[in-house]
Amino acid sequence: MSTATHTDELVLADAGTLADLRTFVTRARAADDGAIRLQGAGHVLAAYVCVMRAKLLGEGTPTILGLRTMGLASASNVDVTVSLSSVADRLARMDNDDVRLPVPPMTVNESWAAVSAPRSAWEEVATVSADTLIAVAKAGVQEIGQIIPVNPGALLVNNVRASVWGRPMDAVPGDVPGGAAFAAYALGFVAPGESGTIFRSHKWLRISTNRGHILVRPKAVL
Repeated sequence: MSTATHTDELVLADAGTLADLRTFVTRARAADDGAIRLQGAGHVLAAYVCVMRAKLLGEGTPTILGLRTMGLASASNVDVTVSLSSVADRLARMDNDDVRLPVPPMTVNESWAAVSAPRSAWEEVATVSADTLIAVAKAGVQEIGQIIPVNPGALLVNNVRASVWGRPMDAVPGDVPGGAAFAAYALGFVAPGESGTIFRSHKWLRISTNRGHILVRPKAVL
């Protein structure tokens, strides 16, 4: 962990954007209370979080990121990775009509934030219903709960999760791991009756809905 020297702040587009960011951070912390990458590109803020990744050497858990883009009232080129808890703390202290979010000065080092997903050359693979993704996510959670015994060791827990979430989803083109469905469900990117689009760029996979994007990063770049 290192202290950044910047004193940036993000000026969010409006109160609705503030509420959106609060919800995203809350959901991300429930899935994995780690870090968030805040990347400004003009008047757009890209917020990345890691929902799952390998935590033990040789473990097969896929690296799966969630991406939510939001509007900014003032252009920004900030690009920092900070703890989710530090962002949550600042959001909690903001009034509902306050759109100026101070960027936490303490940055964190996360391997998943070191390699960015492609910004172009995405090829559409297929569409998938949100109901399918929700069903896969719920079934995976139930399966893991049935397999893992009381007071399991970390190795067993990680191996079971790697097996379940690393398994490609049945009847979904593109060999998309089930962990992508869990990430979309956990972050609130899917709702019954809606649909998502699956894209591929080289070895990267992406599921995009009108609520956000799920990125699956290839093992080769870890």
